[in-house]
Amino acid sequence: MKNNSTLIKNLLSDFRINTYFQNISLMLIGTLILSFSSKVQVPFWPVPMTMQTFVVFIIGMTFGSKLAFFTLLLYLFEGAIGLPVFAKGGGLLYLTGPTAGYLYGMTIAAWLIGYFADKKFNESYYKSLISLLFATFIIFLIGVGYLGSIIGYEKALSVGLYPFILSELFKIALAVVIIPSINKFFNI
Repeated sequence: MKNNSTLIKNLLSDFRINTYFQNISLMLIGTLILSFSSKVQVPFWPVPMTMQTFVVFIIGMTFGSKLAFFTLLLYLFEGAIGLPVFAKGGGLLYLTGPTAGYLYGMTIAAWLIGYFADKKFNESYYKSLISLLFATFIIFLIGVGYLGSIIGYEKALSVGLYPFILSELFKIALAVVIIPSINKFFNI
């Protein structure tokens, strides 16, 4: 079953579903899971973590670049029109507030992870780790950069990066174990 398709397309290849309908369905499921993951807090030290970036990792690694990117764009659109998909609700103002940079960073990161998945990085533990580290760097670069433009960069680092390093490393490790293992299990 090896070919140049992404994990999700390989897993769904046995179903005779219109590709357009399949992609729309996957995008809606992706935004639903993203919304849920932004609201669930997992106790962690030094701050509680959500699983939102973990879901971004999984979407990127399984959907591929285009579908992952459009899933995150749909997520931002849903939030912009007021659907309560973000951690504390929704609305257009949410996309210009202090956490807006992280949302935009996750969109670019989903595309980047998907790009690497299109190049088969999601089949290897090591290559998956590389793609997720790059993507996490992008999320924090844009997120902390935007936050720093609002509250100052020193403060942005202390509240928007440092407390989250351990939880991000945990989510990266979890995603690195899961996706390549699924690829190996299904011999994709």
